[in-house]
Amino acid sequence: MNKLAKYGLSQLSPEQPVLIAGPTASGKSSLALTIAETQGGIIVNADASQIYDCWRVITACPSKDEEARAPHALYRHKAYNAPHSAGHWLRDVAPFLYGVQRPIIVGGTGLYFTALTKGLADIPATPPEVRLQGNALDLAFMLDQLDPDTVSRIEVANRARVQRAWEVQTSSGRGLAQWQDETPPPLVDPEHSFNIILDAEKEWLTPRIEQRFDLMVGGGAMDEIASMDAHYDPSLPSCRAIGVPELIKCHRGELDLQTAREEACIATRQYAKRQRTWFRSKMKKWNLINIKEML
Repeated sequence: MNKLAKYGLSQLSPEQPVLIAGPTASGKSSLALTIAETQGGIIVNADASQIYDCWRVITACPSKDEEARAPHALYRHKAYNAPHSAGHWLRDVAPFLYGVQRPIIVGGTGLYFTALTKGLADIPATPPEVRLQGNALDLAFMLDQLDPDTVSRIEVANRARVQRAWEVQTSSGRGLAQWQDETPPPLVDPEHSFNIILDAEKEWLTPRIEQRFDLMVGGGAMDEIASMDAHYDPSLPSCRAIGVPELIKCHRGELDLQTAREEACIATRQYAKRQRTWFRSKMKKWNLINIKEML
């Protein structure tokens, strides 16, 4: 039996680029690996936390064994303190769109997929001093400074998105919405790729999140935390990866492991909810696969 048949993908063309999105712990990487082993292709990361070289276990990057089973790209290729954005990711992913092997792009960062299939505005880089100023401001203050058009387009409860919009407006003198209205054509035409969202219900996902945390701790997560303790900076995106703040506190004796587990799992569930919201609102025409029914 074709391994892809259980996903309803037996007719998937080996020549067609594949995009796989889904909430954390939904089995995206497993599906990508199944497609690569069955039909060929290179698995390309589209998860903002998996780009950093300081984490493998904590961010659930492919294991060395999985990397040996199929080609992988854009995993753990950035230093922990390297600047990174959706624009950086688009530039990094572009060479894999036109290579010899068809790309299987997989991850949970909805903004990356939206930028890939709808285009991304060419916004000037934020000066470091503006970034530092933004780090010190309250969310409500920054939100109050934004133009109404920009506010209507961003996730106002997401500090990173609000701060990004504030930085753009402060440094360029133009609202983020204005820049977005001048967006160039996308790198991938979604009509020519096969686009998948793994539909994972909360009740099914929650025990998987908890199990993955336990496997992560048992698989060396605390060793990664210990090696990064001296470099930990909560303002860095790499240090805001799910589970890192909680396990840093555990490592430093500020939380016991059980409390760290509870807080990390809550944060993961909240993140998964935000992911599902993004996918539903921004990627409505993608193919939904109910992963619970396939496994």
